[in-house]
Amino acid sequence: MKILIVSDSHGLEDELHTLSQRHQDADIMIHCGDSELASHHPVLTGYKVVAGNCDVPSAGFPNNLVIDLDDHKIFVTHGHLYNVKMTEMNLLYKAEEAGAKIVCFGHTHLAGSGQANGCVWINPGSIRLPRGRREATYAIATWEKRVQTLTVNFYDVSGRAVEALTASYKL
Repeated sequence: MKILIVSDSHGLEDELHTLSQRHQDADIMIHCGDSELASHHPVLTGYKVVAGNCDVPSAGFPNNLVIDLDDHKIFVTHGHLYNVKMTEMNLLYKAEEAGAKIVCFGHTHLAGSGQANGCVWINPGSIRLPRGRREATYAIATWEKRVQTLTVNFYDVSGRAVEALTASYKL
């Protein structure tokens, strides 16, 4: 199962459309907030979107989503409500409460992934305003149920792999 994860696009439209077209084979497309677009905007078609701190409340996005992935759950949020710029622990506790083994978030604009307390966290970075690196990034997580492995690959907006960020996790 293939999951496209993007965050912090801050008004970009063409790039979101390009990613959804490039990864048409994705089973799930997630936007972790700060799209700064209306919920009915055509480029968000197919994306599961949460509210970010720069999204207007009238956009109607939920603060959190829980998505079923085979026998696991994915917890999706922007991260600003969980103080992710200081620590991921609040977010990991919330994911645990939701019964999720995977958590996707944004807000920090810092691309990366990790595993703590049996939960894999993924921050795709930002496709508009990256921090900590030059590339504007997004992530593709591939769930291999047979071997119970989640592999997370990062790409720049042109589709080039950012090899240094690739990681695999056992769930």
